[in-house]
Amino acid sequence: MLTLLTLGALWVGARIDGASALEPRDREGLPWVVVRGGDTLWGIAEAMTTERDAASAVRLIMDLNDLPDSVIRPGARLYLPGDPVR
Repeated sequence: MLTLLTLGALWVGARIDGASALEPRDREGLPWVVVRGGDTLWGIAEAMTTERDAASAVRLIMDLNDLPDSVIRPGARLYLPGDPVR
């Protein structure tokens, strides 16, 4: 998780915070980012991967957030897997 937070601090336009207690139980405690202008799902996924390509991370983020496609909008909250993708 520390690696994820460190990488998240490096990528432009995204902010990682702890999930609030008001979030759905299956996402409670997971890290999340707020999408900013210019962010892409691919860029967010690349920031959280360690050894594998970002495609797996993109799929995990899409599944976790019930996204029908890779289009994300500024202001949206995206939940991230709890551990970096390897």
